[in-house]
Amino acid sequence: MALLDIQVPDIGDFDEVTVIELMVKPGDTVAADQSLITVESDKASMEIPSSHGGVVKAVWVKLGDKVKQGSRVVQLEVAGAAAASAAPAAPNASQTPDQAAKVADVPVLAAQSAIHNVATTSAGLIEVRVPDIGDFKDVAVIELLVKVGDSVKTEQSLMTVESDKAAMEIPSSAAGVVKELKVKLGDKVNVGDLIAVLEGAAAAVPVAAVATATTTVRPEPVEGPAAAAASTSSARTEVAVSAPAAVPAHNPIGMPIGLPHASPSVRKFARELGVPLAEVKGSGLKGRITESDVQGFTKSVMSGAVQTLAIAAQAKSKPSTASDGGGLGLLAWPKVDFSKFGVVERKDMSRIKKISGANLHRNWVLIPHVTNHDDCDITDLEAFRVQMNKENEKAGIKLTMLAFMIKASVAALKKFPEFNSSIDGDQLVLKQYYHIGFAADTPNGLMVPVIKDADKKGVVQISTEMGELAKKARDGKLSPAEMSGACFTISSLGGIGGRYFTPIINAPEVAIMGVCKSQIEPKWDGKAFVPKLMLPLSLSWDHRVIDGAAAARFNAYFGQVLTDFRRVLL
Repeated sequence: MALLDIQVPDIGDFDEVTVIELMVKPGDTVAADQSLITVESDKASMEIPSSHGGVVKAVWVKLGDKVKQGSRVVQLEVAGAAAASAAPAAPNASQTPDQAAKVADVPVLAAQSAIHNVATTSAGLIEVRVPDIGDFKDVAVIELLVKVGDSVKTEQSLMTVESDKAAMEIPSSAAGVVKELKVKLGDKVNVGDLIAVLEGAAAAVPVAAVATATTTVRPEPVEGPAAAAASTSSARTEVAVSAPAAVPAHNPIGMPIGLPHASPSVRKFARELGVPLAEVKGSGLKGRITESDVQGFTKSVMSGAVQTLAIAAQAKSKPSTASDGGGLGLLAWPKVDFSKFGVVERKDMSRIKKISGANLHRNWVLIPHVTNHDDCDITDLEAFRVQMNKENEKAGIKLTMLAFMIKASVAALKKFPEFNSSIDGDQLVLKQYYHIGFAADTPNGLMVPVIKDADKKGVVQISTEMGELAKKARDGKLSPAEMSGACFTISSLGGIGGRYFTPIINAPEVAIMGVCKSQIEPKWDGKAFVPKLMLPLSLSWDHRVIDGAAAARFNAYFGQVLTDFRRVLL
């Protein structure tokens, strides 16, 4: 092992930038390309990644420090070979930015030039296109920042795009009124693709665009002559927009005031959790929103201590909604004075029931539910489970039938991949991972912890993890991350009773398996009736994605796996 100092690489035309976020601490293990700190100039924010993997032994900077190319960031303990390969880490003055990038093994801010090409007409239609945004292809549109009819200024952002490396805001290089939007959420765009058509005067200004693998910097406009005018007979003029603005942008010129001040990774994390960043108060330097701020906001919402503006608006509109039958054109909800019939007691609903109730109502109304009922023979599996628990009693290992069901669901999802999907607009998202949720009954209501990567875990590991998550659920200590990302959910009433029921699908999933209490039933084996332990299955599925034949096959296969668990090996 050897010690290696990680330095600030060539970050373009910036002398000194301020450290506004520390993303690691001594003792942390980091991978190559993992971000170490976030720095900010007056134009952009950028994350500085590590060129090597290793263990952080020391952090050489603190919040508020000014750093530049060559400044030490952290000291890593790395393997000897890695340290030797990093010997020429300091770029010299004769190296080009690309050569320096290869030496330091970190993203380099490559200077690029983009010249506006516009006509000098006072009015007309201006086409705004995607500029050269570096080594990115087919980037997804994740946010539209304007709509038809909006007036936009030069350098005002039109949309946000995201690749697997960065999130970038694409600004307009001309002012005018949006006449047409040529992109929509989810579209894939490339250099030269048409974004919008503006009506207004065009201001031609040459700019130098600066881009990085983790952020893109928008320089200030430079005074200069306009590009050659287009033909006066043409009413529509093509414009190449300036380089995309950095994400996050901290009140940059022309950007909407109040844009959340957060790094691309934090913005992506917030989107995954459905957190409105504009409502999160940042605790970082200059009010920057950190990942812990997003987590804290989510916990506050889940506990009921904080309401998002959307939830507050929904609550505020409840009286009018109730009066018109829930907004569905139904008869109004009956208002009854129950006390006139006898003694009553009023009790507030728990926070969890309020939150889950709204979700269940939405899912039941918006998803066309169909439920298939079936039974499966778990006689041999239950005998095996009991035997394993006896053999491992001293080791404290206890296998549950639900753990076997989770493995069976993975096998069924692999065989019928449309069940491991979600609807996204007009597209179907087919997942290549297998995260299985299970409904946990708690004193405060139903919660759904998620077993991540169930396909990579054995039944023993799944049983252990389920026990830990169920305890957290009962204690009210489940984190949002432990309840998100499920592909498929199992709701088990086996410990309570019942025969069949219709479980409500947990959007954005497209199916859910409900199981009830197993019971001994006589089954004909061709010669005589023999006692068999039968498990009732109730599979609810989204008819927009799944048809009846596929659902019947899935339910039958799920039961076959539980009857003969050797099928999970196939």
